[in-house]
Amino acid sequence: MDRNHSSPKKWEAKVSTKLEKATPNQIWPLFQDFFGLKKWFPGLATCDGIHGTNGEIGCIRYCAGFGLKGENYCESNDESNVRWSKEKLVEMDSEEVRFSYEIVDSNIGFKSYVSTIKVVPDGGGCTVEWRISLEPVAGWKLEDLVVKYDVALQLMAKKMEDAIISQSY
Repeated sequence: MDRNHSSPKKWEAKVSTKLEKATPNQIWPLFQDFFGLKKWFPGLATCDGIHGTNGEIGCIRYCAGFGLKGENYCESNDESNVRWSKEKLVEMDSEEVRFSYEIVDSNIGFKSYVSTIKVVPDGGGCTVEWRISLEPVAGWKLEDLVVKYDVALQLMAKKMEDAIISQSY
């Protein structure tokens, strides 16, 4: 056994999307609702606060039913196949318009996962950036995961922007 062999390098990625009709001041409160992700995230069946106060450092949400399928996933209605994670808020910075969370438990194979979402002014609108960092996941390619995050961010941001335009949130 090679004791000097280091663990694989962490996967790091960033996806972003530009919103033309929503400002950071309009989008940011929607992200501050840490327990409210279900309103915006496509295909997320459940997002409930299970510890702490919504939006405060250390609070934890339970998310289930999102469309991440790894190598051990099989299609069925069996609840044992529901993909879930418990996510802890580790940063909420209103001045930087950024928050970070980590997965503290899950059945999706993500280890040492940290995610940061930042809202950046961009012309009359804003750009939403989503960074992820995690250990490589068996059965996945980083490129495939990035595509899933990119599609999810595009759909989530569009839903947020539409809600702001129609004031229906």
